[in-house]
Amino acid sequence: MSEDLILSIGRDAIMTTVLLAAPLLLSALIVGLIVSILQAVTQINEATLTFIPKMLAIVVVMLILAPWMTQMITSYTTELFTSLPDYVR
Repeated sequence: MSEDLILSIGRDAIMTTVLLAAPLLLSALIVGLIVSILQAVTQINEATLTFIPKMLAIVVVMLILAPWMTQMITSYTTELFTSLPDYVR
């Protein structure tokens, strides 16, 4: 295995991870910002108030994007395993 091949596999793995995690993290960020603004406006200083809305947003996004996420990780894994004989040489 050459260094370029190892770097390519690592880059693809990191890119797949980022693409799978980004929608979940962005939804949690947006909900967190909205709840924080509402807390600042209403002067409610409760740190645990953002937990439930963030978790609900993440679950909703996961339910909506589950087919896409499954297809993406399946295609990456299939590509990795089908090209395994080329990596061994």
